[in-house]
Amino acid sequence: MRAFLGCLLVTACLCAAAPAPAQQALPANGLFLIAKPTLVDSNFARTVVLVTQTEDASTVGVIINRPSPLKLSQFLSREFPTQNYRDPIYLGGPVMRQAIVAVYRSETVPAAAAFHVLKNIYLTMHPDNIKLLLAAPEAQYRLYAGFSGWVPRQLESEFMRDGWYVLPADEAMVFRKSADGLWEELVERAARRGPRTHNSGVTIFAKWSAPCDC
Repeated sequence: MRAFLGCLLVTACLCAAAPAPAQQALPANGLFLIAKPTLVDSNFARTVVLVTQTEDASTVGVIINRPSPLKLSQFLSREFPTQNYRDPIYLGGPVMRQAIVAVYRSETVPAAAAFHVLKNIYLTMHPDNIKLLLAAPEAQYRLYAGFSGWVPRQLESEFMRDGWYVLPADEAMVFRKSADGLWEELVERAARRGPRTHNSGVTIFAKWSAPCDC
């Protein structure tokens, strides 16, 4: 029941993100979680997850290395120009698997609610943003079915169980053309960085586990 309620809270945060103008000047708020080879949870084994912080100190994100054969028309109504999207739909995580989440680049303030992840990179579930992306031939974005979410302190406990590496997120990896070998590459990179990537998660995410003053 606790996990179910936690998913509801994270979903509410994702659906009602603060308007992007309030976030435009904020520093980068994104990290890669890289599943360690010993992590056997089928939801996250051998995954790379782009995560960001919500206003209530929860953590949300999407798995960026699980492309699928799913069709966008399975998820969106006919009012969306789904025929314009020809890239794979990625499996973003175990929460709300029938919902479409977008990670996209925008040089301007997004039209509707979105989370600021990296410089000019946003994460959104808002249908207005997704509709605009589908209608823009030059837009740079990737679509995901479902997302990953952790309530405050849940992810910290997973760090204590030594389940994840942590690395800075970067745009090139987010929009990498092929996910083949991505997990292996980042595991190797994390291992080369040494113990800092093994244990730094608790420190890096400590502020995400603190009560929100907003």
